[in-house]
Amino acid sequence: MTDDLPNIVPEALHAISTSHLAAAGAPTHPPRILLLYGSLRERSYSRLMTEEAARVLTALGAEPRIYSPAGLPLVDDAADTHPKVAELRELSLWSEAHVWCSPERHGAMTGIMKTQIDWLPLAPIGGVRPTQGRTLAVMQVCGGSQSFNAVNQMRILGRWMRMITIPNQSSVPKAFLEFEEDGRMKPSPFYNRMVDVMEELVKFTWLTRGHAAYLVDRYSERVESVEELSQRVNRKS
Repeated sequence: MTDDLPNIVPEALHAISTSHLAAAGAPTHPPRILLLYGSLRERSYSRLMTEEAARVLTALGAEPRIYSPAGLPLVDDAADTHPKVAELRELSLWSEAHVWCSPERHGAMTGIMKTQIDWLPLAPIGGVRPTQGRTLAVMQVCGGSQSFNAVNQMRILGRWMRMITIPNQSSVPKAFLEFEEDGRMKPSPFYNRMVDVMEELVKFTWLTRGHAAYLVDRYSERVESVEELSQRVNRKS
């Protein structure tokens, strides 16, 4: 399970035990997790960290999929039928959790990261909202000293997208020092924190995914549903 994770202490990492996490009748398949990163550079540290996180998620018993933002158009510069937009939305509908990892550029998340999030609407697609009720973990890489601007912004977006953002997060300073030439992350407290974040995300996903519809059920929306039903009845009568 940990053969592809040279920095992991095998005795300390194991697949998440689900016997006491999954409620009776809750889904039992591996948690489906979509990972997004925010840079198109050839040696993108946000992509390398995302790939490292995906390996950890696999070891934890989850099913990760990484979306490449290459070729994704700007919002309003293409139709939502664009192949890259359709791919992103389909992956989000498939997912039960997200991982967002962005570089910090000019004190903020990158435009590439924001564009991916902006293409995920709050309105339902085929009757299902692509983000509501899903768990979310946020991470960032920094070119210089440690900062939390990008993860803080992504937390705000996660709340706006009605996602369950986990408490833990990861911020890696001087990311160019934290990866080997082959792209693998070096052993360090920053690596261990990333593993902590992935482990917490999987646990929160197991705990909440069978209850997502209940957790995001809102009084204000039920009022709207009652009013819409009343209007339809009145039109028919």
